[in-house]
Amino acid sequence: MLIKSEGYMSVKLLFLETRPQFLILSPILVFLGMSVALYGGHFDLTAFLLAIVGLVLLHASVDCLNDYSDFNTGIDLKVNRTPFSGGSGLIPSGAITPKTALWLGLITFFLAVPIGIYFVATRGLYLLPIFVVGAVFVLWYTTHLTKIGGGAAEIAAGLGLGTLPVFGTYLIMAGKFSWPALYAAVPSGFLVFNLLHLNEFPDADADRTANRRTIPILYGHRVAGIVYTTLIILTYLWVVVGAITHLMPVWCLLCLLTLPIGIKAMRGSLTFKSFQELIPAQGANVMIVLLIQLLIGVGYLIAYFAR
Repeated sequence: MLIKSEGYMSVKLLFLETRPQFLILSPILVFLGMSVALYGGHFDLTAFLLAIVGLVLLHASVDCLNDYSDFNTGIDLKVNRTPFSGGSGLIPSGAITPKTALWLGLITFFLAVPIGIYFVATRGLYLLPIFVVGAVFVLWYTTHLTKIGGGAAEIAAGLGLGTLPVFGTYLIMAGKFSWPALYAAVPSGFLVFNLLHLNEFPDADADRTANRRTIPILYGHRVAGIVYTTLIILTYLWVVVGAITHLMPVWCLLCLLTLPIGIKAMRGSLTFKSFQELIPAQGANVMIVLLIQLLIGVGYLIAYFAR
């Protein structure tokens, strides 16, 4: 009984190390890409399910590799941990070893590789650049991209866990390029950029000790808050313009229902006095990132079935 209990706890800890509460983003990204493809008359259930599995594995990989790097650089011992930032906390607590996090990150990455190879082999080489860029972001995000500055880390997050998965899912199903589909994938980039960006605020002092060059470190929290607010406003405007110009179905305007939550997040990013005061804004940030993309996807589905 003790052995079974220890085995269960080990699996549970490995699962928790992937930060499963945030992995829901990946299925939503694939759902949005699928919805855009279906709206254009393209759907493949097998591809849809494989894309979800592959993206969840890559998402888990980057989370684990980030935890490993944060501990090795000493960030994990200095960070202002919140429910939404600062890593899983499992390594500094002694629940798992750094080596375990590293291996889990590498294993989940390499489990995703055959799925990418399958899509390239069955769909075409046009997918290869997207997968290669995604792999670079996963493996070198924490160790290299966070030290470049100029928003490189935030842009990489927005592309790697935002625009590219949505547009990539569309390409997998449709097999052809589409400007409207690419347009529909852009808000995901803005949102995931902001998902990382706001969560960097509490980490700035700790990140600075590891020579990271995030926006809050380079420009301060005031400018970082303005950047955050600008991108939220731009996200809503992007969808409104898309609906007006018929690049997106008018039903995508359902995402405007999240405006009250968005306002809460924007206000919090600009007015917080302590990192504890920032936590409600971080929660609102997670909600709008997920809900806006979900509602845009629902908008595409409604438009498809309402024809």
